[in-house]
Amino acid sequence: MAEIVPIESKGAVDFIPGPVLLLGAPGVGKGTQAQRLLELWGIPQISTGDLIRDNIRQGTPIGVRFKELVDAGIYVPDEVVNQMVAERTAEPDCARGFILDGYPRTLGQAEWLDTFLTNGTGAGTLPLVAISVQVRYDELLRRVTGRRVGPVSKRIYNIHTNPPVSPGVCDVDGEPLVQRPDDTEEVFADRMRVFTEQTAPVINHYRGLGRFEEVNGEQAVEVVTEQISAALRRLRSR
Repeated sequence: MAEIVPIESKGAVDFIPGPVLLLGAPGVGKGTQAQRLLELWGIPQISTGDLIRDNIRQGTPIGVRFKELVDAGIYVPDEVVNQMVAERTAEPDCARGFILDGYPRTLGQAEWLDTFLTNGTGAGTLPLVAISVQVRYDELLRRVTGRRVGPVSKRIYNIHTNPPVSPGVCDVDGEPLVQRPDDTEEVFADRMRVFTEQTAPVINHYRGLGRFEEVNGEQAVEVVTEQISAALRRLRSR
C-alpha cells in the first residue's frame, strides 16, 4: 500500500480542504478513507455516532439529553444533533476543514448545515461538498457477510479477502471467530434500504448545487484515496 504523505510536506499548505461529507453505503470502506484523508489533509474526522457516545460518557448537557431521549425510546430531533455538530465544528482543529461521517443524514440536516456554515468563519466560509464512494450491492454484501471477529483479540477478518491462517479461528489467540449479528444478509438488506431512503435526498441536494462527485470504491484503497482527493480539488476549484 502506498505511503500517505501529509499534505503539509508536499508544499501545499495553501490548499484549504474545507468541510467534506463522505457518503457511502455500509461496507464501502468509508471509515478507512476518512482516516487516510485525516492523515493526508490534517483535518479531523467527525462521526456523529462517536460524538453521541463521547457526550454521553462525559455527561455533558447535550449528552444527558441524548441519553434521556434514547432511554425513553424517543427519536432524537434534528435540533439536538445539529447543536452537537455545531459545537464540535467550532473547535480549533476544524479551522481548515473536517470530514463528516454519518451526518447530515436527512435533507433537513443538510439544509441546516449549509446555513450554519455560510454564517461561520474559517473553514466555515467554504460550502460543504459531498463525495460518494460507490460499490456494487453484491460486492458490499460479500464484504459485510464475510466479516468475522476474534471475540477476545477484536481482530477483524474477512473469509473472502482477509482470512485467518487457520479457517474459523483467530490468528492471535486461537479463539473461534464469530460473526456479528448485524453482519447477516437480512440485517444488511435493511440497513441498505434505510441508507438509500435517507441519503437519496441529501445526494440530490448537493448534486443540484453542483457540489457532489462519485468515486469508484472497488479499486485499491490508495487509488480510492487519490480519487477522493482529486474530486475534492475539482469541487473546490469551481
